[in-house]
Amino acid sequence: MKSSEGKIGRIFVLRLEDGDVIPDCIEAFAVENGLWSGLCLLVGGIGGGKLVVGPEKGDQRPVTTLLHILEGVHEAAAIGTIFPSEDGSPRLHMHAALGRDGNTRTGCVRQGIQVWQICEAVIIEIEGAGMMRKLDRETGFHVLAME
Repeated sequence: MKSSEGKIGRIFVLRLEDGDVIPDCIEAFAVENGLWSGLCLLVGGIGGGKLVVGPEKGDQRPVTTLLHILEGVHEAAAIGTIFPSEDGSPRLHMHAALGRDGNTRTGCVRQGIQVWQICEAVIIEIEGAGMMRKLDRETGFHVLAME
C-alpha cells in the first residue's frame, strides 16, 4: 500500500447539462479552475456512451478491457477521484452505477458517457496529497503514485 495525507480545499458544485461528456467536461473544469486533486461525486441522467465493464481476462497482461455500449437513458450514481497525469493535466477516474428499467450496469466512465438533461457533481479539492497518475506498463492502467 502507498498512502499520503492531504487537506480539504475548495468545494465546487457543478450542474452538467444535456450532451456534456464525462470525463471531458469535468477535466476541462478542473483545468479552468486550477484543480489538480479531488474527490468527485455525481448523480443524474446518462443518455449514452461507453462503459468499461471489466477486463476480458483477469490474468492477461496488458489488460484488454470489455466495453458496454449504453442504449437508452440511465439513472446514474458515481464516485471518482481527480489526480494529475504524468503530463500534469488533471485526470478523472470515475466508476458509475447506471440503472434502467430494473437493470444496472456498473463500470468506469473513462471511454466517455453523455449527460441526459442534467447531472449534478460535487468536487471536493484535496490539497497537498502529492499523488499523481503514472502508467503501469504491465497492466496498462494509470495508477496512483507519489509525485
